[in-house]
Amino acid sequence: MRAKLVYESIEFERGLEPKHALSLGKRALIKKWFDDLNISPEKYTINANLSIEVRGYYLDLRRTQIISLPDNLSVRGSLDLAGTKIISLPDNLSVRGSLDLNRTNITSLPNNLSVRGSLFLEGTNITSLPDNLSVGRSLYLQETKITLLPDNLSVEGNLDLTGTKITSLPDNLSVGRDLYLEGTNITSLPNNLSVGGEIYKDF
Repeated sequence: MRAKLVYESIEFERGLEPKHALSLGKRALIKKWFDDLNISPEKYTINANLSIEVRGYYLDLRRTQIISLPDNLSVRGSLDLAGTKIISLPDNLSVRGSLDLNRTNITSLPNNLSVRGSLFLEGTNITSLPDNLSVGRSLYLQETKITLLPDNLSVEGNLDLTGTKITSLPDNLSVGRDLYLEGTNITSLPNNLSVGGEIYKDF
């Protein structure tokens, strides 16, 4: 019955302008996405522009079969996708807490990703980061395929590059707490590196 309702809502309704009818169809698809994950309507809001706000301190999707997220999603707390089959993130994703993507098939991040907490990418196939990545706390890249960091990267907390293939650090890298370089091929540090805590290295 639910599938029929969703299908009917996607159809252009008689007497409605196509743009408005299409908006109703997208809204129905968003609602179905949450319904399939057993997330009650009280926990999220679909705004008039179809942006989505998820309330609460923690959205745990680890044990789901999720493969994608809706566009323009804003999570007020943390978002946990560790170990899921998700392969990409939508544009305009905003996470006010931490974002856990450990052991996923993520290979890249959207240019406008904003994470106010920590970003966990351990064991992913990430090879590079977007130039305008914003991370409010720690960035964990251990055992990833990362080979390059963007210039002027600023990490408020820890930066963990343990066991990566990275060979050099970018200009003007700023790390608020500890920097982990063990198991990398880095043999020297740039003169303009700023680290607020300890540097753990093999050289």
